[in-house]
Amino acid sequence: MPAENTEDKAEQNSPKDTEPRDDLVTTHHTLSAGGRELAYTASTGRIVLRKEVLTDGAFEGHKPKAEVFVTTYTLDGADPGSRPVTFAFNGGPGSSSIWLHLGVLGPRRAVSGDVDAPEPPPYRLEDNPETLLTHSDLVFIDPVSTGYSRAVAGEKPKEYHGFTPDVEAVGEVIRLWTSRNGRWLSPKFVAGESYGTLRAAALASHLQDRHGLYLNGLLLISSVLDMGTIRFTEGNDLPYSLFVPTYAAIAHYHGKHGDRPFDEVLAEAEEFASRDLPWALRRGSRLSADERADVVARLARLTGLSESYVDRVNLRIEHVRFFTELLRDRGLTTGRMDGRFTTWEPDGGREQMSDDASISRIIGAYSATFNHYVRGELGYANDLPYEILSLDVNRAWSYSDFEGRPVSVVDDLSAAMRANPHLRVHVALGYYDGATPHYAAEHVLAQLQIPEELRSNVDTAYYPAGHMMYVHDESRVRQARDLAEFVLNSSNR
Repeated sequence: MPAENTEDKAEQNSPKDTEPRDDLVTTHHTLSAGGRELAYTASTGRIVLRKEVLTDGAFEGHKPKAEVFVTTYTLDGADPGSRPVTFAFNGGPGSSSIWLHLGVLGPRRAVSGDVDAPEPPPYRLEDNPETLLTHSDLVFIDPVSTGYSRAVAGEKPKEYHGFTPDVEAVGEVIRLWTSRNGRWLSPKFVAGESYGTLRAAALASHLQDRHGLYLNGLLLISSVLDMGTIRFTEGNDLPYSLFVPTYAAIAHYHGKHGDRPFDEVLAEAEEFASRDLPWALRRGSRLSADERADVVARLARLTGLSESYVDRVNLRIEHVRFFTELLRDRGLTTGRMDGRFTTWEPDGGREQMSDDASISRIIGAYSATFNHYVRGELGYANDLPYEILSLDVNRAWSYSDFEGRPVSVVDDLSAAMRANPHLRVHVALGYYDGATPHYAAEHVLAQLQIPEELRSNVDTAYYPAGHMMYVHDESRVRQARDLAEFVLNSSNR
C-alpha cells in the first residue's frame, strides 16, 4: 500500500549546502503477507561515505567521497537482536539494485509480464506478499554511479569503478548501517545477483577481515564467482564446455529436441560437457577424423545447431553467437539473460544479435514503476536520472587487482567459510540463463577449498527460467519461499 505518512523529509540538493549530507526520508506502510498484516518503515535516500584523510602523517578529518543511495525496510515492533537483516544489490557491474528490489525481495514489485504475456505500458506496481520482509529487514544498495549514487563534487567516479574500491565502498555502507541502527547482534545476510554474487563473496571475506563483521549467510542469485568460467577468451576453453548444458536447455525450450524429456536432454548435455567435449577440445588436431565427426554430431544435436556450423567454429560455440544462430532459420534471436525470450532480427546475416529481448522486454516496466514508486510512495525526490544499468560503468570497470591471473573470488569465499564455519551459502540458478550458466556455477562450487564437513553449508536451487528467474511467476513464488527458508534456517535465533 502507498505510504500512510511521510516524516523527516530533508531539504535536498539545496544550493546553500557547502558539504553533502544524508538526505534520508522516512515513510510508514502496511502490507498483507503470510496471512498477517505487516507494518513496516521505509527509509530512502543517500548516505555520505567519508574517508579518513592523512597529509604528511597528520589527520585532517573525514572527507566526503560519495553519496550512496539506499532503500531500507524494517518491520515495526520487531526485536533487533533476533530480527535478520539482508543487504541486497545487483551486479553488472554498473547495475542498480532495482531488479532484486522490485523483482522478488521488496514489499512492492514491478509487474513486467513474461515471455508469453509481456505487460504493456504504462505498467503496474503491486504489493508483493512473498516479500522477504516477512522474515528479514531489507537494505537495498546502489553502488556508486548506479541508481542515484554519485561521487561528490571534486571526486572522480572512476575511483569506485573497480573490484576492490567497489567492495570497500559497499562494505562501508553495510558497516555504517549496521552501526547506526544498532544491528551488530542481528543475523546478517548479503544477497547479490550476477556480478553481485562475486561482490557478495568478496564482501564476506572483506567484512570479516576489516571489521570483524561475520555474516550468517550469502544469497547468490545467478552466480558467477570465477569470470574465467564465462569469458570466451583466447586460450580459455572452459566456457565452451560449461555453456553446453544451457545451450541444450534453450534448444529444448524452442523445440529443437522434439518430444525428448527436458531432464534427459540436460543430463546428456552435462555428461558430455564434463567428459567428452573437454577431452576433444584438448586433443585439437590430434583427434582422428572419426572422433571429430562424432563430437561434431553430438554437439550439434545437443545444441540444436547444424553440424556444418559446429564444424566451422571448431567445436567452440561462443554464447552470443549461439543466441544469434539458434533460430536464424526463423528470423529470430534468443535472449542472453533468458533464452526463453525471442525477438525478430532485422539483419539475418549478423553474427551477434542486435538486441537482447530478455532485457528490452522488461526494463520499461522496472524503470516506470521505480521512478513512480520512489517519489510517489517512498517520498524521495531527486532530479538526477535513476541509472538502472550503466553500460559506461560496465565498459570502464577495472580488474587491475587480478592482473596476470583470473578474476575469481573462489579463494575469498573459501577463506571466509573456513574462518566462519557457520557461514551458509544459497545459490539460485536458472536453466535458461545464458549469462551465468548453472553448470559453470556448479563447476566453481566444486572448487571451493573447504573441509568436507562444510560442503553441506552450500545449497543450490534451480528454476525453469533465466538470469532474473523471478520474471517467471511460478519461479518467483518458489524462489521467494526458498530464500525465506534459507534465512530462517541460517539465522541461529
